[in-house]
Amino acid sequence: MPLGELRVGELLAALGERTPTPASGAATALTAALAAALVELAGRFAEDEESVVRAKALGSRLAQLADEDADAYTAFMAERSDANRARIIAVPAEIAARAEEVAALADHVAGQLESSIVADARAAAELARAAARVGALLVDVNHA
Repeated sequence: MPLGELRVGELLAALGERTPTPASGAATALTAALAAALVELAGRFAEDEESVVRAKALGSRLAQLADEDADAYTAFMAERSDANRARIIAVPAEIAARAEEVAALADHVAGQLESSIVADARAAAELARAAARVGALLVDVNHA
């Protein structure tokens, strides 16, 4: 079952298991996806349909990346080939890049708001920036 289809409690239990996946890559992608959902919310209040559509697309891709990260790491654990190592580097790199996009979009939407919803946009930006930093960290770790 895709990680994005799990109930929150099931997802937390899966992350806490003593298994190689899902782990930090999937958690990072889903953190950025949550940030994208907050941008979508804030974008609706800002009546910025373009940002809503972009946030939704980013959130969807990040949810897919959570599963791709788990699949890539599972494949790498089974066979430590150059191709599999490349995947465990490429996936978190894309997570970081998409998270940066979410952060920029959150900043853009926050600038349009004067209501308390600006806190949601700012929270999204912070969550996305954290996810981008962790994605970059995973790229560095997986290079080793």
